[in-house]
Amino acid sequence: MNSDASQPATLSYEQAGVNYDLIDPLKIAAQRAAAATAVHLGAHGFSEIQASRGESAYVVDVGPFYLASIVECLGSKSLVADEMQQLTGKSYYAGIAQDTIAMAINDLITVGATPLVVQAYWAAGGSDWFGDAQRAQALVAGWKQACDDCGVAWGGGETPALAGIVEAGRIDLAASCTGLVNPKERLSVGDKLAAGDAIVLLASSGIHANGLSLARKLVERLPQGYLTRLEDGSTYGEALLAPTLLYSPVTEALYQAGIIPHYCSNITGHGWRKLLRHPAQLTYRIHTLPPVPPVLRFIQQQARQDDREAYSTLNMGAGFALFVPAADAQRTVQVAQSLGVAATLAGSLEAGPKQLLVEPLGIRFSDEDLQLR
Repeated sequence: MNSDASQPATLSYEQAGVNYDLIDPLKIAAQRAAAATAVHLGAHGFSEIQASRGESAYVVDVGPFYLASIVECLGSKSLVADEMQQLTGKSYYAGIAQDTIAMAINDLITVGATPLVVQAYWAAGGSDWFGDAQRAQALVAGWKQACDDCGVAWGGGETPALAGIVEAGRIDLAASCTGLVNPKERLSVGDKLAAGDAIVLLASSGIHANGLSLARKLVERLPQGYLTRLEDGSTYGEALLAPTLLYSPVTEALYQAGIIPHYCSNITGHGWRKLLRHPAQLTYRIHTLPPVPPVLRFIQQQARQDDREAYSTLNMGAGFALFVPAADAQRTVQVAQSLGVAATLAGSLEAGPKQLLVEPLGIRFSDEDLQLR
């Protein structure tokens, strides 16, 4: 009998219900159909930035500046907030609001855009969701606070009650964001990405809003569930609900400091494989790792994942990647840290095959490990 038979088996993201091998082909098909519609911009005298196809935000040339836009949903993190409210009596929806806005804004800024307007989409499973005043007011207050923190206008939104589509007692949250790339020199779609560039990783606050399907599945293995204590004294549920960091204050401050990244990547689904997002044939060599938040180390241990599986699914302490000229690397770290966001000069780009080498862990990801376009 295997001595490990009594131990829980490895739990992958796919086993938790998310299979990117099934999702990504649809994304690619949608991108191809969408690309065929770009001709309609010509009727207005505008044109798309073709290099933004397949990036985290879509960019249109409208003459004096570029217009960037994005729509993103929160995912299943609200389910953790609902469970924790039942267990503790507290509302966590101010943080959930920030998570939702961060999903959109952190994508928008990858192309060099300044966020301008956010729109809300709050689809509840029934009208009674909005009857919980404490929860509803926390959502509103958190949404406004996140907008204020990023200096964006909250334009409006949609609050449908979708019984039969959204489960009763639940809510599906999403945000769209529009921004400007102005001046045009701020555009960062990777055309200047080159060997010699430095990789600066901005710290995450925890799991952010990706990998929650796996995190929630793990609760089944924990006798105390979401109230399980982590090494830092927080409960598992509290740690999961740490709001996603908003990175637009950093990218705006970098521009004010005269630093324009050659490329950026929001490290969300697919974990560190997102560092390979740009199609350029370059080798990304990581020599220094950021600290791993206790909640992510806990998830890795409880799911019995090796480092390769963990870093291919979770952010493992890196929420956003900036690819900057080597001469700007140290100042980039300093600018981020001056705003209270920890940053690590993690590595550099080299000529060579498209691959990510995480040297301290002996991990290699290749082009085949990330197919988004």
